[in-house]
Amino acid sequence: MTSGDNPYKHIAPRGFWRSAVAEPGLFGFSDLWTSAWDLPADAIFATFGSCFAQHISRALMTRKMNWLNAEPAPGRTPPEIARSFNYGVFSARTGNIYTAAQLLIWARLAAGHIGPEAVELWTDEKGHVHDLLRPKIEPEGFVSEIEARASVLSTARAFKRCITEADVFVFTLGLTEGWINSRTGQSYSICPGTGVGTFDPEVHVFKNYTYPEILRDLELALELMWEMNPDLKVLLTVSPVPLVATASGDHVLVATQYSKSVLRAVAGDVARAHAAVDYFPSYEIIASPPTRGTFFEPNMRGIAAQGVDLVMGHFFKGLNLTLPAHGRTTSDSAAREAADKKAAEEELVCEEMILERFNEA
Repeated sequence: MTSGDNPYKHIAPRGFWRSAVAEPGLFGFSDLWTSAWDLPADAIFATFGSCFAQHISRALMTRKMNWLNAEPAPGRTPPEIARSFNYGVFSARTGNIYTAAQLLIWARLAAGHIGPEAVELWTDEKGHVHDLLRPKIEPEGFVSEIEARASVLSTARAFKRCITEADVFVFTLGLTEGWINSRTGQSYSICPGTGVGTFDPEVHVFKNYTYPEILRDLELALELMWEMNPDLKVLLTVSPVPLVATASGDHVLVATQYSKSVLRAVAGDVARAHAAVDYFPSYEIIASPPTRGTFFEPNMRGIAAQGVDLVMGHFFKGLNLTLPAHGRTTSDSAAREAADKKAAEEELVCEEMILERFNEA
């Protein structure tokens, strides 16, 4: 460098707060994200994770893009009934996958490293069976353990299809908090006793996963997924939706900031470490200081449609679909039609919301 020269003289305007944020304003942001990969014009996307991940699948369907529905509802099931049984919500019938630990379980099931018998079941007072990896997947539970195990196996196979057939696997990290079985290590989607199951303080232990634990579980899951499909691209996001409740003992606002900060750090570091992993800033678009809470509903938790539209606008603008189409279509026509008609009005399927039932304030 010459005298008086320095690295900041060579940074593009997007690298300075004034020119990238303050002057263009919230709806003038540009170049927030550009895909790290060149993708086929008809790239196939699979979507999983927390509640916010559903916005991505809906947006893909409404734009007539290839969203992989690897476990569609049987026959001609009406869309409203299919949705009540959690079909067409994610690319397989996993329900919400809130933590990296749960993603690792699904990767192990898909790879055949564990079988359906590894998933804990619970029988309610009516004799209906629930699997505690997907506690609300069946509104009334399964009629038998055999049926429940068969369903887990079916979803594990569909999840494997999502890994082996998708070009891009989109995973939205949602929580650091969870519950585990102290005897078996089983990771739960929700705390036993809040929706299904019976809470046992001797067995059910609160777990607030740390950065090293989340990083380890996510790396292990990705390793298994790449063994099944070495060409798979993984797009990580962090849900901007705050926690419904925390069992950490902290104020829920503090607990939310901890969770989102840790998840954002993990996602960024994993993306930097692997060329096949990218990070999309949905969290920043909704929850960063310049938004001033604009996109949150009056309850300061739900995300308004205008915010979702802004996030998805940046997502599709940043995609690079310039490679030749590979000629495969995977979107389920019934799911796509339903999304076209009602995507904007439907409530998200969010198992975590069940916790609000226990708020006596």
